[in-house]
Amino acid sequence: MRGIERYLERERLRIDAALAAVFPVVAAPPHRLVEAMRYSLLRGGKRIRPALVLAASDAVGGTRARAMPYACAVEMIHAYSLVHDDLPAMDDDTLRRGQPTTHVAFDEATAILAGDALLTEAFHLMAQSAERDPQPRRAARVMRELAEAVGGRGMVGGQAADLAAQGQTPDLAMVEFIHVRKTGALILAAVRAGGLIGGAREAALRRLTRYGERLGLAFQVADDILDAEAPTSVTGKAQGRDAALHKATYPAVLGLPSAKQRARELLEQALAALDRFDKRADPLRGIARLAVGRAGEP
Repeated sequence: MRGIERYLERERLRIDAALAAVFPVVAAPPHRLVEAMRYSLLRGGKRIRPALVLAASDAVGGTRARAMPYACAVEMIHAYSLVHDDLPAMDDDTLRRGQPTTHVAFDEATAILAGDALLTEAFHLMAQSAERDPQPRRAARVMRELAEAVGGRGMVGGQAADLAAQGQTPDLAMVEFIHVRKTGALILAAVRAGGLIGGAREAALRRLTRYGERLGLAFQVADDILDAEAPTSVTGKAQGRDAALHKATYPAVLGLPSAKQRARELLEQALAALDRFDKRADPLRGIARLAVGRAGEP
């Protein structure tokens, strides 16, 4: 196992423990809703987005105690987005992380409510943390940026554009418009959240922003390539779903060889943004390499 994989496994265990503490098993109503929330949140995943929060905070000298609630909140937002993306009215997926999607394991109404609750509880968790923060304005800035990243101008807007583009003949501008929002916005917000809550100065925050922008796009290029090439045993999702739904993807526009070259270029740009950081930013570097390496070694 490579160093970054060991790092992510350690962080995953810590993040999972923190998430489980936020959502303990309950017997009282609405226990089925809580069960669906726990199923959506705790049944797997590499925890890349919350790890980015922690790694960015570490890179600027922040503390784990302050960063962890925001890392958990980012993962809760991500889990909500997956539950809703998988719904019959959206991408209509039956597998997620190699297991039945939430609406299949429970029912459609419960899945919708579980996603709604995860999103709301994410902001509740951040608000609780902000009340204890010695710099509440900094915490408020993180919450505002996350709200912008996941709302109509960000992730939700990207999903709407993705649905509208199905069946059309995409071009590169359309694909990047969708994926900067649908995938890139939350990854960028995770990096900036860690930097902000860790006390980053503006120059460092600008470099983290550049890193997050390039990583967010590279991550989606790699996902598009994996959907086209990798089996379900690797992705945990049905192979070729993007092509079956006529989605706007990088391979559809560029072809696979050029999509892989684009991923390599974005990786180089992300790493270059970290040039002035010391070894504390090595996890950020490793995450970027791993994200692109999923779709073929750069």
